[in-house]
Amino acid sequence: MSKIVLSTESVADLPKHLIEKYQIQEIPMHVIIDGKDYLESELTVEQVYDYYRRTKKIPSTTSTNAYEYHHFFSKIRKDFPDHMIIHLGYTSRSSGSFQSAVIAAKDFENLFLIDTLNVTGGLATIVMYAARVLEEDPTIDHVQLIEKIESIIPKTRLAFIPDSLDFLRAGGRVSNAAFIGGTLLKIKPCIELIEGKLVPTRKYHGNMNNVAKKLMHDYLTQYNIDRKQLNLVYSLGLDEGIKRNMEIMAKENGFENIEWIQGGPTISTHSGPGCFGISGIEH
Repeated sequence: MSKIVLSTESVADLPKHLIEKYQIQEIPMHVIIDGKDYLESELTVEQVYDYYRRTKKIPSTTSTNAYEYHHFFSKIRKDFPDHMIIHLGYTSRSSGSFQSAVIAAKDFENLFLIDTLNVTGGLATIVMYAARVLEEDPTIDHVQLIEKIESIIPKTRLAFIPDSLDFLRAGGRVSNAAFIGGTLLKIKPCIELIEGKLVPTRKYHGNMNNVAKKLMHDYLTQYNIDRKQLNLVYSLGLDEGIKRNMEIMAKENGFENIEWIQGGPTISTHSGPGCFGISGIEH
């Protein structure tokens, strides 16, 4: 049996069945609505959307602090006293959460931190990879596992498209002029994670069904993704027909396993409803 336990953050948006199957430990981030601080686990995506509908504002999000990390690591050590802990963190280039983990980790032995330079489905992809390596080789040394994880971080590709610019505008990420122009022209920006930062890389035009197909085609053309696993990322509100079409496309392109990853409250404050994305690991 493996003597390594994996931990990560709630913004990995890992499906519950995988958390339970691999005993992955999660620490929640914070979402603030009307001045009240909620742990992400205390909110639903519907509450985030409802707040926007009522106020035309989006909640703010804050990182996990060092005190919370210390409590989190202490609990893992208590529950798994003879295990190595490998923590797979949210990109340090978009949040202070990883630095909080670094501060807290100073008080613990056999605790190793990895900055995945990833968010949501990209972070989930890396955590799932690590969990499956452990499943296939329960006796793997922690040094070898860390080397394997670090080797796939620069090869993990995440791209997504929001259905509308409403939430990006409400969060100050696009100007009113860009919002009006984008809305009139039905422009949907493709956002990719590059070196730990979210970067707009191209623009698509049209309805979400056609845009999702274009994204899938361009993504698989640009990146030689390992056909063992493809993760499809979405936020609540994505049409079920689009989801079926994307799954069909993935299967037609030879993917053996396809996992749907739903964005949680933190990610949904930025993406808004109906977002679609893709994450996988290059050969």
